[in-house]
Amino acid sequence: MVPVPSRKPVAPYMAIGLSTIVHGIAERKHIMVNLDIIEDNLHAAVDIVDINMPVKLIALAEGALTGFTDEAYDLPHRIAAKELFIDIPGPETDRLSNLAKEHDTYIVAQCKARWPEVIEGRFFNMMFVVSPKGKIVHKAAKNHVWSRENSCTPHDIYDRWVELFGEGIGAFYPVLRTEDIGNIGTICCSDGEYPEAVRALALNGAEVVYRPSEAMPMTGASYPGGGGWMVQNRGHAQFNSVYMICPNVGPIYLNPRVRHPVDIAGGNSHIVDYLGNVVSYSASGANTMVAAVIDIEALRNFRTMNLNSNWTKDLRTEVFRHMYDEPIHPRNLYLRREPYDHERADDTAREDIRRLVERGTYTAPSARHAGAKYHGDRMTRAKWKETRRLWEGWGDATG
Repeated sequence: MVPVPSRKPVAPYMAIGLSTIVHGIAERKHIMVNLDIIEDNLHAAVDIVDINMPVKLIALAEGALTGFTDEAYDLPHRIAAKELFIDIPGPETDRLSNLAKEHDTYIVAQCKARWPEVIEGRFFNMMFVVSPKGKIVHKAAKNHVWSRENSCTPHDIYDRWVELFGEGIGAFYPVLRTEDIGNIGTICCSDGEYPEAVRALALNGAEVVYRPSEAMPMTGASYPGGGGWMVQNRGHAQFNSVYMICPNVGPIYLNPRVRHPVDIAGGNSHIVDYLGNVVSYSASGANTMVAAVIDIEALRNFRTMNLNSNWTKDLRTEVFRHMYDEPIHPRNLYLRREPYDHERADDTAREDIRRLVERGTYTAPSARHAGAKYHGDRMTRAKWKETRRLWEGWGDATG
């Protein structure tokens, strides 16, 4: 018999995934423009949804606070860390703390942020959770980034990360355990391209997983919507018996001189239950939401009563143990230097591919063709100073 610990049951609750229109930033103060939009939409979402059941978890999209200026302009890492991104906690998270307290809810969010206790002069793509008391109760860093993102990851400074946090799955995939909304795990965008990410969270106890934002073409393939992003998140949920909350970023104004926003993600926010069913979906990402009931006790009963389709119980872990003995992507890449720009990062990716071909994992095609490459110009400090003029006088009256 499965032991039953003495604890209060977790009442069902509503979770909201919020999609908002975003303005790209050139200074940290510009984040307040996006926070104004988030605040208005969060109030509206709670007012609309909590008539059904109490709202206990609100999830923001990746990019909701800052947009993607650093990625779009290939901004040197140290400049972005110094001028654009936040500290956790800080004034930006304080505004979210006030909203969490006002609505008696948890807020889970993403923002690129400095983490000086870990390493100076770097920023990470970070997920964090604010409690209903307004406290930061969880922080985690994105472990996998796409080829146009210059964020530092734990693997990039592996030795330092292990020195501080250890090398167990909890060091790289921490889980927030709560008495009132269950156990919450957080990943972001590219993290979810790897089945191991949510499996690590699930093995660490996660019951609800936050995975914000994905862009075209991953969100646009297939019909009726969501593309590979939807397929992955339904698979994550089904393979690991977890809820997936997946809000997507709304249309983005890259800079204040852009007249019309570009919808790089195409909407397709969704919430998936622990059986892999889509229980809420929105084709639009323009200041809208997805919302669904999260029933933690039902999930816990499913995991402990079902002898068939709660797959984790049957894992033959020894069979897979040596699958990752040989490294693929080099660790500690940015322990001594700042992350590469796009062009140099592309070279690293090509080296990873070459390594897989030599190993026999990939079979090379019969003829070699030119592949994907970066088409932009290298961003310098002088060029960024000129580019920043696009934001002159913008956003000064916000907050």
